[in-house]
Amino acid sequence: MNKVIVIKIGGATLGNHDTAIEDMVELQRQGKQLVVVHGGGKLITEWLGKQGIPSRFVQGERVTDQATLEVVTAVLAGLVNKEITAAINSRGGQAVGISGVDGSLIEGRILDEAKGYVGTVIKVNTAVLKTLLGSGFIPVVAPVGLHAAERPANTPPTLNFNADFVAGEIAAAMAAEKLIFLTDVAGVADESGRLLPKLSPGEAEALIASGVASGGMIPKIKACLRALTNAATTCIIDGRQPHALLKEIEGKGSGTTVQKEG
Repeated sequence: MNKVIVIKIGGATLGNHDTAIEDMVELQRQGKQLVVVHGGGKLITEWLGKQGIPSRFVQGERVTDQATLEVVTAVLAGLVNKEITAAINSRGGQAVGISGVDGSLIEGRILDEAKGYVGTVIKVNTAVLKTLLGSGFIPVVAPVGLHAAERPANTPPTLNFNADFVAGEIAAAMAAEKLIFLTDVAGVADESGRLLPKLSPGEAEALIASGVASGGMIPKIKACLRALTNAATTCIIDGRQPHALLKEIEGKGSGTTVQKEG
């Protein structure tokens, strides 16, 4: 099997003018093996509002009670996952939409009781990804996963996972050639807002420790660092730019690359 490219797409980068789907179809046509992981936070918040359920966050993670988990599962594994899968297939690609529950792909346990049913990944079972890739499909993964077998009584069999962390764990488990985050910013910036084109793991950790990297950038950098235990290279790029994904694969990307030195 060729080396895999893991692509994380966020709701903010999927719009009417977005070229990420076109780029994925083209890369698949070229014979590249892609695994796509997606989030969907904005749509979850919108649907929770329709149900009269307030959204609360602790350290950037959505506090997930039972009612919230049901909406998260419906929106991520249903609406968002099928929309992306349909977009790839309708443009001539071949994709299958799954969640971390399917094939026991993602197993986890509760991360922090204050956050409710939010999981931390303890195991990635790659068999379902390898089967789909081997059959010529792009797996499109929603970040809802299995609550590990030893889960406490009266807790649900599924958990809500941060999509950035899921992407990092899958990249590590698949020994990916590349992990690419398509975001709505130019990349990682220093304290003056200047784009940092390259970071070593140590430099990336220092940005988090100093508070220069904040908010949603923290899980992305942490996921890059996790992926680098087994993946070749990682990058955070602006998915709003035309054909940003293709340019990154062709070595003409303009975001931030995080990789080991030497």
